[in-house]
Amino acid sequence: MRDGAAGPLGQFGRAPDYARPAAVLILLTDEPDPAVLFTERAGGLRAHAGQISFPGGGAETGETPVATALREACEEVGLDAGLVTVLGQLPTAWVPASGYEVTPVVARWSEPLPLAPVDPGEVANVLQLRISQLSDPATRVTATVPGGYRGPGFQLGDLFIWGMTAHLLDVTLRVAGWEQSWDRDREVPVPGRFLRD
Repeated sequence: MRDGAAGPLGQFGRAPDYARPAAVLILLTDEPDPAVLFTERAGGLRAHAGQISFPGGGAETGETPVATALREACEEVGLDAGLVTVLGQLPTAWVPASGYEVTPVVARWSEPLPLAPVDPGEVANVLQLRISQLSDPATRVTATVPGGYRGPGFQLGDLFIWGMTAHLLDVTLRVAGWEQSWDRDREVPVPGRFLRD
C-alpha cells in the first residue's frame, strides 16, 4: 500500500482551510488473514459515543500524521509503537461533524499482543476483526441515516461500522485487493446505539 493509493472518499472529501489535522491508525496483523484493530468509543463521550472506530485523534503542534496515529493508539489502547511498521498513508478525509482533516496511517503489527483500554472514559472496548469477516459480502451493507446519509457499512452481529471508519475500511479493502463483490442496494439503517453524538 502506498501514499495516495486510494480514490475519492465520497462524502468525506477535501477539507477547508480551517480544518484541524488529525490521524487514525489502520493497523493490520502480519498474518494470511490479517486482523484489523478497532476501538469501541465510550458511551459517555460528547462526540461519536459508542461508535466503532480506528484508534486516532487530533494532532499536537508540529506532529506528523504518523506520530499522531501512533501516539493516539498508545494513549487509547497501550500499543507499543516499536512493534509497528508503517506501510503508508491513504488520502486525507474531511469530516465536517468533527472539523478534522483526518490522515489514515496504514501499518503492520509484527507481534500482536493483548491490548486493553487505557482510559475507560474514552475507550470502552478493543476489537480485532479479521479481513475475511470484513470482506464477506454478507457483512457489507449500505448504511443509511434519516436526513439522507448513505455510505458503506459493515454489520457483524451486534456491531455496526459506518461513517468515516467504514469509508476508510472500504478504501483499504479495495486498495489491498481484499474487496469482494457485494450488494450495494442492501440498505440498513444505522442502529440507534451507534448514532449518538
